[in-house]
Formats: sequence, C-alpha cells, structure tokens
Amino acid sequence: MQAIRQSVATDFGAVNQLIIDELHSDVGLVESIGHYIVDAGGKRIRPLLVLLMARALDGIDESHRQFSAVIEFIHTATLLHDDVVDVSTLRRGRQTANAKWGNAPSVLVGDFIYSRAFQLMVRMQNMDIMQLMADTTNLVAEGEVLQLENAGDPDCTEDAYFEVIKRKTAALFQAATQGAALLSGADRNTIDACSAYGYHLGMAFQLIDDVLDYSGESAQLGKHIGDDLAEGKPTLPLIRVMQTAPDPEANIVREAIRQKSADKLATISDLIAGTDALDYTRAAAMGHRDKAQQSLAILEEQGRLVEQAHLLRLLKLAVDRNT
Repeated sequence: MQAIRQSVATDFGAVNQLIIDELHSDVGLVESIGHYIVDAGGKRIRPLLVLLMARALDGIDESHRQFSAVIEFIHTATLLHDDVVDVSTLRRGRQTANAKWGNAPSVLVGDFIYSRAFQLMVRMQNMDIMQLMADTTNLVAEGEVLQLENAGDPDCTEDAYFEVIKRKTAALFQAATQGAALLSGADRNTIDACSAYGYHLGMAFQLIDDVLDYSGESAQLGKHIGDDLAEGKPTLPLIRVMQTAPDPEANIVREAIRQKSADKLATISDLIAGTDALDYTRAAAMGHRDKAQQSLAILEEQGRLVEQAHLLRLLKLAVDRNT
C-alpha cells in the first residue's frame, strides 16, 4: 500500500491537507469529533482510488483532489452514523466517536461532514459529479436501511445480502472511479470500465471484510471480532453455514442471528471453520476481483501499463489483506 500511495504521494498529501482544512468549524465539538475520526487513519482507499484512476487517464488536477476529499468525507460521515446504529465501541483500534462523546454529537457531526462534502462539490461546479454523488449517497443510505431490515433475520438470502453490500459499500468505490473518469473527460466506454472496476473492487473488499470478521484478530482488524454476529447481520459466511451445515449446527447460527447475540461466537467460529463458508466467501470475492481486473483492459489498450499495474496491485491488496 505504501508503494502505491508513493505513486501519487504529492497529491495524496494535498488531499489530506484539504481534508484537514475543510474540517474547520467555529463550533469546537465539530472540529474535535471530525479530526478524531479522520486522524484515526484507515486505509484511505477511496480517495486513493480517485487519484490512481485520474493518473491512469489524463493526470491529476485540482478537481480530482477536491473530489478525493468529497469521497473521504462521505465515507467518514457514514462511519460516524454506522457506529451509532451498530452501537460500536471500537474502530481502527480505538474508541468510536459515539463511545467517546455520545450518540447525538456523533450523528450531528456526521451530518456536518456530509454537508461539507456537498459544499465542496458546489465549489467544483460540475453537475455530473453532483448528480453522481447525490445518487450514490442515496444508494448508501438505502443500503444501510436494507442491512437494518435484514438484521436478526436468519432467512436472509444471498441475493439480499449482495444487494446490501452493493449499495452500502460498492457504490462509493464505484463513485470514486467513475467520478475520476468523468472529471478527466473520458469517453463513455472508458467511464463505464472505470466504474466497473470500482464496483467490483468494492464488492470484493466487503466480502473479504466479512471473511475477516470470523478469521481475523481484533488487534489486527482494529474492531471487535464477532461484531456482525452481535448485530444479527447475516453475512455470507453465516448464510453459507446455514445452507450447508446439518440442522442442529445450522440452528445454532440461526438462533444467534435471531437473538443478535455473539455469546456462542467461539462455537459458531468452529462451525464456520468446519464448512467451506470462508472459502466460499473468498471465492465470491475472487470472482469480483477477476471482473475488476478485466475492466482494466481498457487502460492496457490505451498504453497506460504503469498506471494499470498500480490499480492491479491495489486490487490484489484488497483481497489478500488480513486487516
């Protein structure tokens, strides 16, 4: 990841500074919470995607740097709201904002960061970007509500699960790469290919996240293992266990989802390990990885081999990671 960031280091640094500058507010608590969650770090994959895709096309300009900040602000706002909804207490290895300041300030500062993103977009004066991000934030919100509807439902289907992650996670990845192409003035075929890369990368990224929730370690992930189970989220590893395990074991998982309880996390982790659930989920992620890779063929046709290689490396890191 460090080597990939290095390829756009100057612009990545400028985006980070822009994010800090745009968090300014006369209201102290807004700045405190905003800086707290932004300073926590994270992978910054979404703004990095904007810059990498822009570099692979006609190069990075100020509009791409602004759009990178927009993408990161919208992602940050969703994190603040998600942690309140999920009653999370740990993110990126430290207390969540809601655990530190309470739910009401977290929700309201999330609203501030959302609106700051749209202020930035107004400054960009690009109606295509405004339309893209209005549609994307709407999709993300719908994805969160769908996930809430599915929580505690052991009869949630694979299709319903994929619909959630398409909206909740993949939509913002897709917006990052599609927006970069729009700002670069790319032709329709290139815009569609860039959009497909972001979408499939986002799907693969979330699928691996759901694998790590049952195979990773809290210290590496920066969050509590089993949080999804405690929230009653029927993710693909759990759905697969319920499909393939004998009824007594499958019913343990079903009841844990219904009760929104991680009390039997160790038992359920053993059940998952005893089936093909994690391999099945990884295979789904690899399918999206392959489609994302195929979409980058358009860069090869345009002779952008070095830039294509960075995007391929990022794709590999997204599915091979353990955090």
